[in-house]
Amino acid sequence: MVWVDATHDDYGPCGKHDIEKEAQKLSPCTYAAKYWRAPVSERCCAIIEKKLSNPGCLCAILQTRTAYDAGVRPEVAVTIPKRCNIAVRPVGHKCGGFPFV
Repeated sequence: MVWVDATHDDYGPCGKHDIEKEAQKLSPCTYAAKYWRAPVSERCCAIIEKKLSNPGCLCAILQTRTAYDAGVRPEVAVTIPKRCNIAVRPVGHKCGGFPFV
């Protein structure tokens, strides 16, 4: 679990954004982030594609309390970009020990 302690001089991997609120924005992806074979909605794909501009932030979001409480499995969530057929994705970037594919 990654805990981000942001002070005025030290921001987390998502900059000034509240990481738990950023996690809530991924709610359309919750089902797809729990189950390998779950369909991924277009809305989820659009959100993930946008978040991939900062894979470190996306990774941190996947490890928040919000994501944990929702039942998100990081090892499944890192497969969403491929399941969305997103061409530019951080292949090999590790997220909690799980590489994006």
